[in-house]
Amino acid sequence: MTTQLLIYERATPVSKQKHGDLYVKKSLDYSFSKHVNSVPLMAVEFRNAAAEYAIVFTGSDEDIMPAIVLGVRERENLYVSENGDWDAKYIPAFVRRYPFVFSSNDEGKTFTLCIDEEYAGCNQEGRGERLFDADGEWTQYLKGVLDFLKEYQAQFQRTKAFCKKLKELNLLESMRAQFTLTSGQQMGLSGFMIINRDRLKELPADQLSELAKTDELELMYLHLQSMRNLTAMLEKVQIPKTEATEE
Repeated sequence: MTTQLLIYERATPVSKQKHGDLYVKKSLDYSFSKHVNSVPLMAVEFRNAAAEYAIVFTGSDEDIMPAIVLGVRERENLYVSENGDWDAKYIPAFVRRYPFVFSSNDEGKTFTLCIDEEYAGCNQEGRGERLFDADGEWTQYLKGVLDFLKEYQAQFQRTKAFCKKLKELNLLESMRAQFTLTSGQQMGLSGFMIINRDRLKELPADQLSELAKTDELELMYLHLQSMRNLTAMLEKVQIPKTEATEE
């Protein structure tokens, strides 16, 4: 399983010179994400996401991050319908921030606000929200977008710290989900990790107590509970049986 960032086709730095007359008309059409089979998830989202998605961990070394599983094949998002509706109550912040995103050329020391100019809602006909006012100043809408992305970035750093703790405690293990299609075809979903429940329970009492105080223990169990949603997701493609095994 790979985390794909390809919902952005042409992310361009926002500037009054280039986008002074640009409007953004947001819609409930999520077709832009129909080809991603997983998206990153911030730790603060676990409580809402765990009710509907399987939360796993992807990456390696210092780049481990939580993600929600959206499909069993590459370029497959089972949560986006043919007409672009999102088939779940909670929509991840990674998706909601589109068409805006931060970019950085100095390893995260500074960030530049960008917009995907290929987004269908971008226009110069006055539809939606304007980015700059008549004086070339940021509109309240654009300021709100910036605030949202700043908070997203702050949560990203907190989530990285949480994942670093999981690695330090040696709680993560590689897993592979195996399932059978109604046609009898065998398929598998790999490239992700989950928390080993036994290792978690074996942690010393003082470490468990500290994890409880920081709410990290709650995040761990929300992740473990969310894995039941893997079966529910597979039912979207009429897969009758699934099981997870250690790689």
